[in-house]
Amino acid sequence: MTGLFDSRAVITGAGQSSLGRMLDRPGLALTAESCLAAIADAGLEPKDIDGVATYPGAGADVQRGMAGDSGAGDVINVLGLRVNWYCGTYETTSQLGPIINACMAVASGVANHVVCFRTVTEGTAQKGRGRRTVIPAQPKPGQWSEWGLPFGQRSPSLIGLYAQRYMAQYGLTREQLAQVAINDRRNAARNPHAVFREPLSLSEYLGSRMITSPLCLYDCDIPMDGSTAIIVSRAGLIKSPPRSPLKVESVGCATRGRYSFYNLPPTRTSVHDSGAMLWENTRITSRDVDVAELYDGFSILTLVWLEALGFCGEGETGKFVEGGDRIALDGELPINTQGGQLSGGRLHGLGFLHEACIQLWGEGGERQLKKAPRVAVATAGGGRFSGCVLLSRND
Repeated sequence: MTGLFDSRAVITGAGQSSLGRMLDRPGLALTAESCLAAIADAGLEPKDIDGVATYPGAGADVQRGMAGDSGAGDVINVLGLRVNWYCGTYETTSQLGPIINACMAVASGVANHVVCFRTVTEGTAQKGRGRRTVIPAQPKPGQWSEWGLPFGQRSPSLIGLYAQRYMAQYGLTREQLAQVAINDRRNAARNPHAVFREPLSLSEYLGSRMITSPLCLYDCDIPMDGSTAIIVSRAGLIKSPPRSPLKVESVGCATRGRYSFYNLPPTRTSVHDSGAMLWENTRITSRDVDVAELYDGFSILTLVWLEALGFCGEGETGKFVEGGDRIALDGELPINTQGGQLSGGRLHGLGFLHEACIQLWGEGGERQLKKAPRVAVATAGGGRFSGCVLLSRND
């Protein structure tokens, strides 16, 4: 087996715009900045790009900056692209959907080089108004929210209930859960673009205000402004690449139950389906992974991904992260090397994939792993939809 896409899909470039808590810049300007950076990083020019993919697409959640007011069509126009294929939609496989779609496009011959991007301006959208004022209406009852929306339930309380059940069933403690946030902050101190870089102690974590029990302030990600772009190419097309392309070994994008958080077993989500699918299409195993960039919209989701990807057994995540040594930069399985979303800032799935690429290319600066990683996994999501991507460097 040569991988899910028969070794035809590779990542050749990655770029980011300026990043910050509140940049007060148009989302499309950030998008253009990241896309041009990624194109140049791959040794390409805009004329070489014949595909565009994004999530969630133009017009989605504009009020709170979730799309940065940038769609696939906007990028086509602003960069003057001539494309054979493009895709921008909310209903896709998590924030990594554009990458998975692009891999299928290049592997099938529909496109040669696809620029995939994700832009957020959440920080600026909330400026002077606070987070609660920019949360839009949820989907109408009758869709995935029908059991919680009538009672005012939104994502923090929903994930809080999940965390409560996980703790009750498996004995996870808040001291163990805290290691996700503490590790993120420790790594963020080495990342000049992170939102929060000052040290975080266990006592500070435990003493912070509760948001939705058992999740406290430091268990929740940080809204910010920024754009991330990744170039997915058909292997072999760039004759003298600036660096070794990264092979997309496999992806996980399965939902094998109901498209709902409420109709799943109490301690399982679509993450477990995506995680299972990832290993079904590759000879690589979880033991081969050198670095894991695991989604942390809420800290408990990082633990769910650890379990779903087979890094530890069911219900064993608390013991796996206890003390924080195993998941540190010099640990057995370094995670969220850029500071994650809890300290680095909320850039969603492409932010994690960007960091995976940076680590595999050895360009992490002060946060670069010393053991020269060869295999990395990046994930996104954690409720009714999720996705993950497995990368390898084979030079």
